[in-house]
Parts: sequence; structure tokens; C-alpha cells
Amino acid sequence: MSKPVLLEPAAKDYLWGGNRLNDDYHFDIPVTPFAEAWLCSTHPDGESRVSGKDLTLTELLKEHPEYLGTHPLQLTGGKPELPILVKLIDAAKDLSIQVHPDDEYAYSHEKSLGKTEMWYVIDAERGATLVHGFQRDVNEKIIRKAIDRGKIKGLLNTFPVRRNDIFYIEAGTVHAIGAGVLLAEVQENSNLTYRLYDYDRVDKNGEKRELHIDKAMDVVKMKSTNAPRQPMRVLRYRNGMASELLSRCRYFQVERVLLNTEVQRGFVEFGTGENSFHALLCVGGCGILFGENVTIPFFKGDCIFVPAGSSSLKLHGKAQLLNISC
Repeated sequence: MSKPVLLEPAAKDYLWGGNRLNDDYHFDIPVTPFAEAWLCSTHPDGESRVSGKDLTLTELLKEHPEYLGTHPLQLTGGKPELPILVKLIDAAKDLSIQVHPDDEYAYSHEKSLGKTEMWYVIDAERGATLVHGFQRDVNEKIIRKAIDRGKIKGLLNTFPVRRNDIFYIEAGTVHAIGAGVLLAEVQENSNLTYRLYDYDRVDKNGEKRELHIDKAMDVVKMKSTNAPRQPMRVLRYRNGMASELLSRCRYFQVERVLLNTEVQRGFVEFGTGENSFHALLCVGGCGILFGENVTIPFFKGDCIFVPAGSSSLKLHGKAQLLNISC
């Protein structure tokens, strides 16, 4: 019978990162700055590992491809692979103005998946913002001129960010996370980012980071964008928990689960169908996932990979979880 496993993240030290991923969580990874924790990943740029074993999640799924379920998205002509990537992101400084390609462009030019993503804001400083789309219709000439003058932010929409907000970022939408935002990101299994502007910053070697303006022009949506609306969120209750749908698209589904079984000292039944694996990301509190021959305590920041077809599992504790599936 397939069993869930606790994952250990890969760490990224991008120059805009902070220190909250070590200060607020229990990773204790010697990386400074600590910008991103890739919690559930088979991407070669940062693979998650199975806790307590000398084994990557990639290696586990190679041994047991059935853990993915019956429907996994695949690269054209490729073998089944984990179709998503789950991260925690600590933006101590503004991220670059950027855009991601869709699947068609990414595969034809990069032999990769594209990158559609969603953000769940865990925390945000007062006044924190994000960039999402253009204020008005633009063209390539207008964009390039604004980049050359360092004025591209004048073309872009800037919106306030608050704790518990949700944002769906479709491939082709120009965007950026602003300073002071801590969030969970669920995305396609891709590491393609085309930077349009990076504030002329330099990395630890004193070099400016590469821009990808020509490729960005190929994929960016140049029409004006409306303010992103928070989706209608309806809590569904049952004994010991409540849940709400945060995002659903062709690539992933994300629910927020509010677990509280401490009062009655009970548990909540949990299982996965044959169609898809699940990734359980704890964004607050703590608890335990258990079943036949498996017991996994979890704390804030932990991510558990639950194979497809895992039944007879139980959740106990007081925690907020993102339940991610495909």
C-alpha cells in the first residue's frame, strides 16, 4: 500500500530574499538570503528529498510512478512526472518585473512546461503590494522604451496585498511580488522566468542579473488588466474541520483546510483517489497524519506528499493546511 512521506525542501538564495523562512519555520538551512523553499519539487533545479531517507522525491516517483495517479500532465512525448511545484516565498525586497511563458511556447523554445501559478498570502507587511498586468493597452515599442528609461512600473497595475489573499497568475501576465510579502506558491513544474526589469541590481558577484526582454516580448499579454478579484470562498464544515476552495485550473486545485480536532480529541478521515496525488502544506499550527504503519507529525512549513490511492488515513491537530492536487 502506498504511504505518505514528509518532504525536506530545497533552498534558493535569490538576492531579494529575507530570513523569515528560517526565523518563522524550523528549516534551519544555512542559506542567506533564504528566498524560496521548494517544498514539493522534482524539478532538477531544486529537488525535494524524502525526510529520513537518502532519497529524492524524483527517485521515489521513478520507483513508483503509480503514486502520481491516473491523469498526470506530461511533456509532449515525455514520461509521467510531478506536474506541479510547491514553494514558500519570502520577499524581503521587490522581485523583478517578470513574465512566464505558456506551455506551447515553453516546450517549443525551452523543452519545458510553461508556468501558470497561484499565490496564497501567508503574511504581508502594512503597505505591501504586488504588480499584476498593464494599466492600459501597450505594444512592444512602448514597453521597450519604458524599460530603457527605468519607467516600466509606470505602465503596470499595483495592488495592495493582505494576509489570506489569493492571486491567480496566468502564463503571459506580467507580474511581481512586492517587498514584505510571505506567501505559498503553487505552480506548474517549471523554472522559466523572463525578466523585463530588475532595478539595475547586482548579485553577490557584482553582476547584474540577466534580462530576457526578447523572449518576454514573445509571450507577454499587452492588453490592460482588471484588478484581480478575490474568489468567492465558501467554508464547508464537518466534524473537526472546515475547508474552502481557493483555486482550480487545468493544472492544479488548492483547498484551504482548517483542522481542529483537539476539543473532541478525535480525528478527520483523509484519503486520496486514484486520479491524483495530494500535497499537504501546513501554513499554521501543527498536527499529525497517521494510518496503518505510518505516523507523520507536522508543523508550520512542513509538506507531506500523499500518493494517489492512499486511503484509511487520519488527521488530528489544530492547523491550517493547503490541500493541493491535480
